[in-house]
Amino acid sequence: MVFLLPSTFYAPSLLKHFFTFVLQMITKTTSGNGITTTRLPVNSFGEKVFHREIMRQYLSESALEGIARWERGKSISSELADEIANALRQWATERGATHYTHWFHPLTGLTAEKHENFYEAIQGKVLSGFNGSELLQQEPDASSFPSGGLRSTFEARGYTAWDPTSPPFIYGRTLCIPSVYISYTGEALDYKTPLLCSIEALNRSALKVVALFYRGVERVYPTLGVEQEFFLIEKSLYERRLDLMLTGRTLIGAPSPRGQQMEDHYFGSIPERVLAFFEELEAEAWRLGIPLKTRHNEVAPAQYECAPIFEDLNVAIDHNQLLMDLIQRTARRHGLEALFHEKPFAGINGSGKHNNWSLATSTGINLLAPGKNTRENLRFFSILSIVLRALYRHADLLRATIATPGNEHRLGGNEAPPSILSVFLGTQVSQAVEALEKVPELPKLPEKTAISLYIPQLPPVLRDNTDRNRTAPFAFTGSKFEFRAVGASAHCAPAMIVLNAAVAESMEEFRERVGAYRENGLSREAAILTVTREFLQESRPIRFDGNSYDPAWHAEAAKRGLSVSFHVPQVLRAYISPSTRELFGRFNILSEVELNARYEVRLERYVKALGIELHTLLEMLRTQVIPIALRYQSEILQLMAMPTFQAWSSALAPEKTPQHHIAETLQTHLEGLWKAIRNAETTWQAIENLPSAEERANWVHEHLRPMMAELRYHADKIEMLLPADYYPLPRYADILFRL
Repeated sequence: MVFLLPSTFYAPSLLKHFFTFVLQMITKTTSGNGITTTRLPVNSFGEKVFHREIMRQYLSESALEGIARWERGKSISSELADEIANALRQWATERGATHYTHWFHPLTGLTAEKHENFYEAIQGKVLSGFNGSELLQQEPDASSFPSGGLRSTFEARGYTAWDPTSPPFIYGRTLCIPSVYISYTGEALDYKTPLLCSIEALNRSALKVVALFYRGVERVYPTLGVEQEFFLIEKSLYERRLDLMLTGRTLIGAPSPRGQQMEDHYFGSIPERVLAFFEELEAEAWRLGIPLKTRHNEVAPAQYECAPIFEDLNVAIDHNQLLMDLIQRTARRHGLEALFHEKPFAGINGSGKHNNWSLATSTGINLLAPGKNTRENLRFFSILSIVLRALYRHADLLRATIATPGNEHRLGGNEAPPSILSVFLGTQVSQAVEALEKVPELPKLPEKTAISLYIPQLPPVLRDNTDRNRTAPFAFTGSKFEFRAVGASAHCAPAMIVLNAAVAESMEEFRERVGAYRENGLSREAAILTVTREFLQESRPIRFDGNSYDPAWHAEAAKRGLSVSFHVPQVLRAYISPSTRELFGRFNILSEVELNARYEVRLERYVKALGIELHTLLEMLRTQVIPIALRYQSEILQLMAMPTFQAWSSALAPEKTPQHHIAETLQTHLEGLWKAIRNAETTWQAIENLPSAEERANWVHEHLRPMMAELRYHADKIEMLLPADYYPLPRYADILFRL
């Protein structure tokens, strides 16, 4: 089942009933070990959000009607903007807020904010410093964020503008106003602007298709549920690892004797200290209107997950960005550090951000829910075929959205899907789709069937019409698609922008083909069924229900014409391909100039991220690993030079003594490390001298990454030779099994 929230200023009352069975009055209790826990408050959902119910308390009826017209695309008057600003200021200051900010999403992947006081002093008088114009627009510096060349230091002016489809909220003591961010000349410098364009494009295109099945639908909007994975580790250990502090992952580190091979952490009992963290997190998220539903241990030791129920996609992405910040702040109050890097520890499960995407109508219909009658079934297979064709046509671009330095380490490892884009439908849906491809007759999906356990006391267990496939990047899971390849630290918008735009394009073409068949005399149902079959046949290569980890899949995928590339800079070229320009230009989502800028930003950030990792690694090797290894080797050599040792070992061949083995092995890896350091430094200098971002990124991928792997190999071998009291860094076992 998919739970949906309205697309603008959602009312918290819709969610209160859903969560009532898990709520209790807010209390704080302290256990015997001093851990303070927090319970969810019954009546506080969204109390820090300026949603529709709150607006009714602070705004006039005429203002509420004006906002409703604004939401339908009518312009907002300055008088209405002033009234809303005054109401927002009053509401926020009554709850302790002292400042306001336009909260936006620059191309850093994080959020940004510039705080302004609600009041200002003029000639000794204190006046309100928040009016309608300040609510609607602010002016941050546009040259200090990534822009891909759209803005330079001497072209610093940029603008933020309020996004009224995502309600303002109070974070700490600041009123945050979700906003778009554009340049002085109007180019999008953020993720929200093209996201909103893609949502609107999808709505316009989907309404044309939905009209074939239903009347009275005024809007179609995408919904999103984001499963957020992360690691929690002891803060004191985190602070002793320069690599974790500067890059988010361990650049060196020998594997722990115990990792996740016992498979006992997943869904295990949550440690009491982590549970206290989760309870405080959920209580604060609840107040901010973030409907957290799920929490559990993930597969790797020290790894966890939390997830909200489904929301309007734009609001869900705002909530995910806010939640990530909230997770980190809450963790630190508990003496912990939250890690969002896709692969903070080598050899164990990485962290993703599963994007569960679906389509809903203003009348409450989930367009991806299988039907129970002929009309509903026709609608389901039609929408399914549209999504499949969209994914097939733009798989390369969707792949580019998740090609990041961190995800490069995660994809294809443990539970993460490989980077080859494919779609899993499950046995029953696949069989129905294949039958429809062959015969122009609408198949019917079987109802859920009971699994008999031959234990009369147990309730019936109902089998879904799809299995789950953890190796699939894009999986149909019953009434939605789950894009599992998005990285844990990533912004959700890039992938969702592409998905929305691609589906909008397929919607347009579906409606055009249906219209053409109708003109040729086919009935509405026959025309819809014909186009559905054509879309399914065209997108057949991207469907794969098997094991995507199997090396044979790589060859099979290439034979099907799918992209099989693990070269991040090459994958990113999809941003500037003709098909991308045509897709985004068709719906006015991003211009060619803006796409080129985003391509440059992605290349630059790839090079910078690897550069930071390299220099952090070199500093750790020079100042921590090598000095300790030399010290230990020196002590062994001094021991070996002692007359008593020589007398004792004279009867043995030198290679027989442990001391000789350790000294020689240390020397081998120290020499290998020093040589690799010099090669890496030379390579980095060569990279910096290359003229273009594309050339630098290619060199980083092809030459620097293998060198960093070699550096790690020698460093990890040295770690395994050093005594525990010599090695200066917390080891994997210390970090992963401390809580």
